[in-house]
Amino acid sequence: MNKQSSERPYSQRQLRVGELVKQNLGELFLRNEAKIPSINSKLITVTEVRMTPDLKSARVYVIPLGGAEITETVKILTEYSHLVRKALSKRLDIKFLPKLTFVEDNSFEYAEKIERIIKKNKDNDKQKKYN
Repeated sequence: MNKQSSERPYSQRQLRVGELVKQNLGELFLRNEAKIPSINSKLITVTEVRMTPDLKSARVYVIPLGGAEITETVKILTEYSHLVRKALSKRLDIKFLPKLTFVEDNSFEYAEKIERIIKKNKDNDKQKKYN
């Protein structure tokens, strides 16, 4: 059953609510409204929010500025997710406020890795032409 749900495309409603949560979380972090201790939330970027079909849970992909200490940042956000949810509840007027799960966003790292591989292949092709 889990495999089937991961293959199912996201509904328009999931995408719309996810984007709404993403925008509000971004503003919330930028204005430091969550009051999370030991972290500067102004340096956190919310790259994506994926909602479950029932809209009761959200997976929030975050990355700190420069990608430094990403694991520590996610750990702190997870620990203080109740503060983030409380601040988010003041901004959103939806039936159910989703439970937030913070996740490291490694997509930039992955894209950089792919780019390096492509560049390496192009360099190898150029060397083959000259030899």
